Amino acid sequence: MVESSNSVKMRQIKDPIHDYIPISPLMSSIIDTHEFQRLRSIKQLAASYLVWPGASHNRFEHCLGENHTYVLTGVGHLARSMAEHLRNEQPELQISPRDIDCVQIAGLCHDLGHGPWSHLWDGLFIPSVAPEKNWKHEDASKMMFRFLLESNNITLPLKDVDFILALIDGDPSLCSLPHRSDEKLFLFDIVANKRNGLDVDKFDYIARDSHMIGEPSKLSLARQSARVIENEICYDIKDVNQLHELCYTRFRLHKMIYHHKTAKAIEYMIVDALILADPHLKIADRIEIPQKFLYLTDDIKPRIESSEDPELEASRDLFNRISRRDLYKFVDQRVVKWDRGEIFREHVTRESIVKEARRLAAEQNAEVDLTDLTPDCVIVDHTTMHYGMKEKNPLDFVKFYSKRNFDKCARAQEGDYSMLMPPLFAEVYLTIFTKHPQYLGLVQAGYRAVLKSIPDVPTLQTQPPSTPTRGHSRTASLTENSFTTVPLNYAPTTPGRSLKRGHDGGSVGSLEDEDRQPKRQAQ
Repeated sequence: MVESSNSVKMRQIKDPIHDYIPISPLMSSIIDTHEFQRLRSIKQLAASYLVWPGASHNRFEHCLGENHTYVLTGVGHLARSMAEHLRNEQPELQISPRDIDCVQIAGLCHDLGHGPWSHLWDGLFIPSVAPEKNWKHEDASKMMFRFLLESNNITLPLKDVDFILALIDGDPSLCSLPHRSDEKLFLFDIVANKRNGLDVDKFDYIARDSHMIGEPSKLSLARQSARVIENEICYDIKDVNQLHELCYTRFRLHKMIYHHKTAKAIEYMIVDALILADPHLKIADRIEIPQKFLYLTDDIKPRIESSEDPELEASRDLFNRISRRDLYKFVDQRVVKWDRGEIFREHVTRESIVKEARRLAAEQNAEVDLTDLTPDCVIVDHTTMHYGMKEKNPLDFVKFYSKRNFDKCARAQEGDYSMLMPPLFAEVYLTIFTKHPQYLGLVQAGYRAVLKSIPDVPTLQTQPPSTPTRGHSRTASLTENSFTTVPLNYAPTTPGRSLKRGHDGGSVGSLEDEDRQPKRQAQ
């Protein structure tokens, strides 16, 4: 069995979110390995760090924090104190020290498989260069966990390893027979909750990311709220509004931070730089070889920048442009209703935008060299924003109990907590960029011409301001975004180009981008 951490001396690590984190010798043996320490060199928020300088935290801290959230804090069903409470208050659950240690290890190691710049790697780069592999960082985490145990001579029973790997995926069916029926199903909701998305991963990254950008989360769930009923983790109905706020905060962080338009522009530049370097460095070939994946971190950027290899010149140039803040340019953006997302994906493409842009340039006799106006110079980004369960309300998948009925659970009805819930829980953000600033006006005009060609889209229904259902009656409108409109021949100046240049070619002065959000911390 996994060695229990209850009777051994703990070491402590100071964390900015959770204060002192107790680490057992077993956990130390995992943390003090090359495989785990690698996470220090992978930014949690990828390019968002280049917009919010405070967001410099790495996957290492997140995994420790997630481990800590389960070990100490007692927040919701994710904390060890809650698990011990369940063991004491519900002895029929038969939660063992082995169960707690296995879940703790799964939380600690669930992100071992993240590649450089975290989700940029598996969300943009790998799908671009190896779409046939359908690669996920969770699969790489399981690969790296096995490699960690083998490389560092850490011996765990095969049954426990099997259990930990299934916990990382949140899928009890991955436990091999005959041990599958031995594991407690509610434990699989702790690290990767496939039932309703409320898991330790979400709690830590919401708290940590909010804190690091300077807007700490004020969420506070009751320590002893969670209770196991009908083999799943349920919550006290009094915490239903806190759980809704947690889901909304997830949506807000994705909208404001993770998919900020400047951060997305930088991410696409990083991806293009990696694509240009891949034929020479064979980066994508390393994802299934743990001995090589071990050295894939954000440090690939300075390695390319310092290289004098002529085959990496184009990649170096892109990374240098990022440093000079000479970024791909934001063209336009709109919010699309969830059920219209596929239609927009079908019609709004790089090819259709360029076709319309060239047509408009010819019609208006625009004096612009169109040589480089090709589909490759346009980026069309369709990003789904939701509360955690796509278009569905996450609270519809959570069961609650009350103090009057500790052993009975039910779904919360709308009238049980609020009549002001949003009518929709998901939307699609459609964002357009251009790699060549001289085409910004043309690309915007072409994009808007494409929008007008999309069929069967109702116009905005207007009603008197006093009508309480007005928000529910809004439908997608294809009216032009007056906040982003520019002339056909508009070509922006990159910040710093008009400033005095230093002897090394770098700009002297502010590197603030022209369209940042009006927050003092955002650069």
